[in-house]
Amino acid sequence: MRQSETTQGRDEDQLVAAAQRGDVDAYNQLVLLYQQMAYNVAYRVLGNQDAAMDATQDAFLRGFKGLSRFRGGSFRAWILRITTNCSYDQLRYKQRRPSTPIDDLVEEDEHSTLLQSEEEEPEDHLQRQELGAVLQKGMQSLPEDQRITLILSDVEGLNYEEIAQATMVSLGTVKSRLSRARAKMRDYIQAQRELDGDQGRL
Repeated sequence: MRQSETTQGRDEDQLVAAAQRGDVDAYNQLVLLYQQMAYNVAYRVLGNQDAAMDATQDAFLRGFKGLSRFRGGSFRAWILRITTNCSYDQLRYKQRRPSTPIDDLVEEDEHSTLLQSEEEEPEDHLQRQELGAVLQKGMQSLPEDQRITLILSDVEGLNYEEIAQATMVSLGTVKSRLSRARAKMRDYIQAQRELDGDQGRL
């Protein structure tokens, strides 16, 4: 596993170098590698499919235009930082131009690879969707800095160093934000259990 990750890292470095020389095909391969992850992050921040798609497209366009400023390290963390910024731009735009609230927060399975399942009974599918909705609403209730840290760590699986690079903060700040976010999510889920009066549902 470690060897394959190293090989993938070398391949990624080669793709980045080629893209920086103007190779559009190389950049398209990077897009294919990370577009789903970027979309998932944007969706978790925004809770809206169309807005997440717009933020993701904008992020990769900005990434291509700004490749000359990429100085090495984790390209994944770099592009997710841009995605995060684009997502917050979308949030600010939505706040300036409020629209009708969206109720279908977790309508499709693709929004969270964490919650996907190949085969399941209808009741299991319904419970998974309910859990997904609770998790999404819980994350939406977090402060922005804690929310994106939780998403990058517990949904997308980035390590502390990558999260620090993606959010441009210290490792200590990453750990502190993640600890507070997890505690708030536990409290939120517990509160939902008490409201539902059903300890087994969540």
